[in-house]
Amino acid sequence: MLVKHALEIPAQVVKAGDLTTIQVLLQGPNFAMRRFVMEPGGGMPRHTNTVEHEQYVLRGHARISIGDEQFEVQAGDVVFIPQGVAHSYQNVGEENFEFLCMIPNKEDVVTILGNEC
Repeated sequence: MLVKHALEIPAQVVKAGDLTTIQVLLQGPNFAMRRFVMEPGGGMPRHTNTVEHEQYVLRGHARISIGDEQFEVQAGDVVFIPQGVAHSYQNVGEENFEFLCMIPNKEDVVTILGNEC
């Protein structure tokens, strides 16, 4: 696949998340591009990954914890999450929170730590 519209790619429910879906938009030889959508009140619990994350916020407003810090993010913000650092998401806005997330194409082990953001 060289070109495809995002609406042609099915979204999957994020099992550990709340009111959250994921689309794997691209799976290239070196990285994957994913789109997450969190409905108002939705989010993902505190967890770690064995790969880094580079993210670009498309829409909405959320509180993200990364390590011991919390950040309020909105459309146009970029986020870097180093591998192994605990993080969580909570949509604190009244519209969907949407972001692109790029990760290296390596095995990613996710460890759920808890529900706090």
